[in-house]
Amino acid sequence: MKKIIAPLIITLLFVIYFVVYFAVLISVLPSAFAKIALGVIPFALAAVMIYVCIQRIKEIRSGEEDDLSKY
Repeated sequence: MKKIIAPLIITLLFVIYFVVYFAVLISVLPSAFAKIALGVIPFALAAVMIYVCIQRIKEIRSGEEDDLSKY
């Protein structure tokens, strides 16, 4: 369980960062097109971070913590 905590904390920090970044973009950018175009990027990155975290947790649970040892 301790090995799962670190990926969760890092993912949470990055998702919070991307949401705050999105909020700043919304408040600073004047045009609606720029808000939408640049606002999609932080949400896409947050979604990728969550996906990678889920994959990492699956690896940890299956016992494949060190994939480099296979090569």
